[in-house]
Amino acid sequence: MGFSRSISNLGSNTLTFSSGDLAKQANGSVSVSYGDTVVLVTACMSKEPREGVDFLPLTVEYQERTYAVGKIPGGFFKREGRPKDKEILSARLIDRPIRPLFPKGLTYDVQVIAMVLSSDGKNDPDVLAINGASCALLTSDIPFDGPIGAVRVAKLDGKFIINPTYEEREKSFFDLVVVGNKDAVVMLEGGFDEIKEEDVLAAIEFAQPIIKEIIDTQLELSKEVGLKKKEVDLAQKNEELYAFVKAKVEPKLEEFYGLVKKEDREEALSKLLSSVHEQALADNPEVTLDEIKSVFFSIEEEFVRKKIITQEKRPDGRALRDIRTIECKVGVLPRTHGSALFTRGQTQALSVATLGTTSDEQFIEALEGSKSKHFMLHYTFPPFSVGDIKPLRGPSRREMGHGALAEKSLVNVIPSKEEFPYTIRLVSEILESNGSSSMATVCASSLSLMDAGVPVKDAVAGIALGLVTDNGKYKILTDIAGVEDHYGDMDFKISGTKKGINAIQLDIKIKGLDFKIIKEALAIAKESRLFILGKMQEALSLPREGVSKYAPKIKSIKVDIEKIGEIIGPGGRNIRRMTRENNVAIDIDDELGSVSVVAETEEDLEKTIKQIISLVREVEVGDVYEEAKVAKITNFGAFCEIAPNKSGLVHVSEISDKFIKDVREVLNEGDIVKVKVIGIDAQGRINLSIKQAQETE
Repeated sequence: MGFSRSISNLGSNTLTFSSGDLAKQANGSVSVSYGDTVVLVTACMSKEPREGVDFLPLTVEYQERTYAVGKIPGGFFKREGRPKDKEILSARLIDRPIRPLFPKGLTYDVQVIAMVLSSDGKNDPDVLAINGASCALLTSDIPFDGPIGAVRVAKLDGKFIINPTYEEREKSFFDLVVVGNKDAVVMLEGGFDEIKEEDVLAAIEFAQPIIKEIIDTQLELSKEVGLKKKEVDLAQKNEELYAFVKAKVEPKLEEFYGLVKKEDREEALSKLLSSVHEQALADNPEVTLDEIKSVFFSIEEEFVRKKIITQEKRPDGRALRDIRTIECKVGVLPRTHGSALFTRGQTQALSVATLGTTSDEQFIEALEGSKSKHFMLHYTFPPFSVGDIKPLRGPSRREMGHGALAEKSLVNVIPSKEEFPYTIRLVSEILESNGSSSMATVCASSLSLMDAGVPVKDAVAGIALGLVTDNGKYKILTDIAGVEDHYGDMDFKISGTKKGINAIQLDIKIKGLDFKIIKEALAIAKESRLFILGKMQEALSLPREGVSKYAPKIKSIKVDIEKIGEIIGPGGRNIRRMTRENNVAIDIDDELGSVSVVAETEEDLEKTIKQIISLVREVEVGDVYEEAKVAKITNFGAFCEIAPNKSGLVHVSEISDKFIKDVREVLNEGDIVKVKVIGIDAQGRINLSIKQAQETE
């Protein structure tokens, strides 16, 4: 027998949690519906803890089946394959808020799977999946310090709305996912168009009471179907080993604290770890290096956090608000369309811009329908960036997430296709990493776009903030390095222009984040962002005036949709001829009435554009055609082609002021002449004049 609980009038639909009917062998199973979109979320935990690990082995999967919208997958293989970008990003969206809510020391394998069973093509299933994951874990026997609630907030006509449809999100400049518990925020993910910090805070306040209602609904369902939580073995601290290692390590940590270079610090710690292990083996031959490492790093974590809280001293010697040294370079690669190198401390991003044509756009099939992208950003994290040796494979989930965040940061400053008819691809190669490579990617990519001559609305910079808390005390850290991210409580990334915020991403390791801290962090981030933008401006303040000479030459014009056929010509004759003779490619969007020409040279580009304009423009008396082609000569004059399939007669008397006995004495077939339209008769026949065209010069 199934049970369900609902919230009526949540946004434009009813949100319903149901359990007891589906996937009953899972530890927890809940379906969440909103409109006609239904997501099934299951949670399972292994019977025994995993041996030899000191972390939570949690995996989260999110799957969209095409049957959810009544479709069969396209392509040769008629079943779903590797996860799409949307599925990977949605899985991360679920993972990030639930991960901090498991008991510390839990080493049982936990898996959460969200499956979209039905989609109405209007409501995004991702937020439903977050709520479903919370409820599935809450009602299961898996230890979980939930529940949490999630909503998406948009802004239309000056008002906040909850869980907007895809169509509403397209119209809104504001898209924020807020996840929280009853008292605090657990996660934020948003994309905007230069909004003020106050708008972000207002949206969080708007979402909070709705989140509480969602949490209460989950608790009500849990009373009906919730299982007793399983008693599990949590990893315990070995007090004797802890005391031994601490006595050996703590004095040395004081010496190493303040080392600026990550590799110097890591080398010193590595030698210390080996020394402590050798000493521990002398007392207890059975102690393993993994046991020593676990204790060693927990002591280092306590030491680092205590230094920050009590002395405001960071591991590399910086003050809390200090930003590492920044260096910006543009045009660093000779043959690419645009390039920039952004270095902040020991984090370095090389961003390369490539300009392509309409045929280079990315085509995406999604539950809400098919669409194409003319702007893409891809982030790569090669192992040498942190001095590692690993096989090179496809992009990891982390790489996908960082690339998506950087793309979200820049998409709203990219010109429209009408303004700049190029497909734009950015690739960020992380050459060094010691904290916040995604925000370095934003900075490098903004400069790379300007170096490529893309007329962006403004420059964009990003910063990552950290946090250390202790019994009500807290310290916010600006521009966090890797060790501060690893041992801290927060990773808060904020990017934007000098006018406002374009994207935010908040992840925490504690149970919830106080509204006061978020407000303070946003203010610090604004000051830091403006400082970084100033450094970037020193390298390049405005986009280049033109695109690289190595980039294709593209121009797009608007034409009357009814004239498209005249451009194409009978059987495609006109477009084939222009393509062949001018060495160009012509793309026609017959829905928008847009024609784009791609050429290798400006000369070929302008020549083709003129021909297209000639094809679609109405011939009127007084018009002058600079390049009419003599197509046929007769005894009484010459027929000149002013555009493909458009010809007129130049009577012998209109060739010159002088008497001409034989037209062939002054004109030959194939000659290019300047003509003026001097008449159009009732049958549409065009009369031209060479001599009157010369008089207009």
